[in-house]
Amino acid sequence: MPELPEVEITVRTLKKYIIKQKIHDVTIYNGNLRYKIPTNLPKILKSQTINEVKRRSKFILFKTNHNTVLSHLGMTGRYIIKKNSLKLDTSFYNKKNIIKKHNHLLIRFNKFSIIYNDIRKFGFIKIYKNNNKFSRHLSNLGPEPLSALFNYKYFHQKIKKRRISIKNLLMDQKFVSGLGNIYVNEILYASRINPNTTCFRLKKSQILRILKFTKLILLASIKKGGSTILNYHNSEGRTGSYQSEFKVYNRTNNFCLTSGCNKKIIMNIVNGRSQFYCPKCQKL
Repeated sequence: MPELPEVEITVRTLKKYIIKQKIHDVTIYNGNLRYKIPTNLPKILKSQTINEVKRRSKFILFKTNHNTVLSHLGMTGRYIIKKNSLKLDTSFYNKKNIIKKHNHLLIRFNKFSIIYNDIRKFGFIKIYKNNNKFSRHLSNLGPEPLSALFNYKYFHQKIKKRRISIKNLLMDQKFVSGLGNIYVNEILYASRINPNTTCFRLKKSQILRILKFTKLILLASIKKGGSTILNYHNSEGRTGSYQSEFKVYNRTNNFCLTSGCNKKIIMNIVNGRSQFYCPKCQKL
């Protein structure tokens, strides 16, 4: 599932192509996603210009003069750049093995199009007027983990008397937005904190380590194009390489990479999600 770095890379890639570009037409191939694509989307978007593309948490917002398209990539969603000229099309869409029956939406501009492709159909695409607050999806999100708002004062205040595990808290989008299972496992390993640690028991030094490594790991992943686990590519078809930096995620029964540690990485399932940690470096 694309997490914050992968969504951020998608947004940065799309910006290179569609900012200030006029939409010629929109085609819905298959509207059956988590929520059905609005059937009036082509009529609304035709002739509008994309003024802004930005990320909030794991959501992508496409802003025009009058509307905002809100999109979530779900488990396997991705936006693909396709050149409109068949003779000159050397884009990822035609060079690689894109399963075209999983195309859901095409937005055509002058020289190229963007296609939303989603194998498992857990993503979605909605449209709102610009004055809409998107309350259902965005209003209850916590601060961005790379922002100054995600700091010690905020963190300490929020965990008072909280008896859930630190891993569950970091996965809670109301507490901090954009983190997912992959990066939370990596952050807690780098912070030397057991994922089952109860929140209110965290010491100041531990909170500061979580804040530090959250920012360092996310920025490092963005720099390396995100993590390609299954089918993630950016919109130009490039894979991420941060998966080669993983210390615990998907390293079950491999030795811990900390110098002097002779323990192997443990994996267990908690609340339906895989949890990876070193029993020595992240001792409870």
